[in-house]
Amino acid sequence: MNKKKRIMVVDDSFSIRQMMTFTLKQAGYEAIEAVDGKDALTKFATEDVQMLITDLNMPNMDGTSLIREVRKNAANRFMPILMLTTESQESKRQEGKSAGASAWIVKPFKAEQLLGVVKMVLA
Repeated sequence: MNKKKRIMVVDDSFSIRQMMTFTLKQAGYEAIEAVDGKDALTKFATEDVQMLITDLNMPNMDGTSLIREVRKNAANRFMPILMLTTESQESKRQEGKSAGASAWIVKPFKAEQLLGVVKMVLA
């Protein structure tokens, strides 16, 4: 059996982190939580992560800055990164894409929607 894919979930909202972690674990993934971009970068240093799901608007370090930092490491160049946000403006979407986001989900979202995108980019 192949080892579980590990996904880092970064959101300053406790309830959203909980919901995403629960959804991912139910689908057979491992999940690591981080409260903001800085926390995520600290955990990235010690954790082996196959995918990143990050909120856009967070204190300390926002999602776009986090993606830029993660992408600086050559090992993470092709890692799927999913941007999760309440923002649906095209300008924000472009900003995320140019930073290196692979896909975008607008909150609120359904569990099936999240898992559909995760399965697609982690295939």
